[in-house]
Amino acid sequence: MPINPIFNPGGDDRIENRSIWFGNTTNLMQLNDVRYSWAVGLYQQMRENFWIPHRLDITQDVTDYWNLTDDERYAYDGILSYLTFLDSVQTCNIPHIKSCVTAPEISLCMAEQVSQEGMHNQSYQYLIETIIPAERRNEVYDFWRTDKILKERCEFIAKIYQKYIDSPTAENYFVSLLADYLLEGLYFYNGFIFYYNLASRMLMPGSADIFKMINRDELSHVRLYQKLIPEAMQVFPHSLEQIYEMFDTAVRYECRWTNHIVGNNILGITETSTEQYTKYLANMRLRAIGLEPLYKEEKYNKSLYSHLERFSDTKKEAHTKANFFEATVTSYVMSSGVSGWDDI
Repeated sequence: MPINPIFNPGGDDRIENRSIWFGNTTNLMQLNDVRYSWAVGLYQQMRENFWIPHRLDITQDVTDYWNLTDDERYAYDGILSYLTFLDSVQTCNIPHIKSCVTAPEISLCMAEQVSQEGMHNQSYQYLIETIIPAERRNEVYDFWRTDKILKERCEFIAKIYQKYIDSPTAENYFVSLLADYLLEGLYFYNGFIFYYNLASRMLMPGSADIFKMINRDELSHVRLYQKLIPEAMQVFPHSLEQIYEMFDTAVRYECRWTNHIVGNNILGITETSTEQYTKYLANMRLRAIGLEPLYKEEKYNKSLYSHLERFSDTKKEAHTKANFFEATVTSYVMSSGVSGWDDI
């Protein structure tokens, strides 16, 4: 894949000649007139999502951590380790994908995504360094190394990214781009619901507040790839069988990991509910890029997963609503805390 030069004075920034990939851009940010107007709106939205983890109060969580059961504490630590891995590799991977994008308005969205992924990593470490005892922190950081199932889970996505770095072909670029969509659209949400269900029981509310903010950021990332993937399907070599296979493999890994770390019937989460919800979400993500669903439609426990939709909008007083599953986000502002756990 061709990588953009830092400056290309012989480039052509005219709108009619602009393309997401394989364009002849000067690589300057010409944003007054754009071809992909949706990207400008999305970038502005992403910027409005600015927040700082250290301004969210997690003091109650320090005490609550020891009020969790052993199984809940194990899941809290393990999911935190997994999410740290996801956003770490994503922070490193996006610049490689971005370097081939020749539409400046889309490149700008990816730059903001990198910034947000870095903030998410800072947020996870804020939780680890504040809540988890010092003698256990290294175990959490290294859990992805020591837990066999988690290691396999992480290697699946990381090896896809690494394959493109090692062999930057158009085919590998598309696979890496699709893997980005799977990560942003599928991998986080079983972890999120665990923390939300803790908070609904008045446990670890500060942690859940942070994940609400991260949840909002991820919605904008999902929206970005829902726009990019259909465009990429018109440009890069691929097959529908390949896409469905990647989705199915991702679902199987996600279910296996969630059942391993959360188990069966912790906070109401069961192996059945995890499978039903994950497949439902995969079908939604496929529809969003214009493809038919992969799995038979099964009803999932909406009362159990309702927090994902409810907390996609953290500014309740604005009387605006964001649909989590459609990845349509309304803006919110930074605050020192987020209320709402006590009325669930």
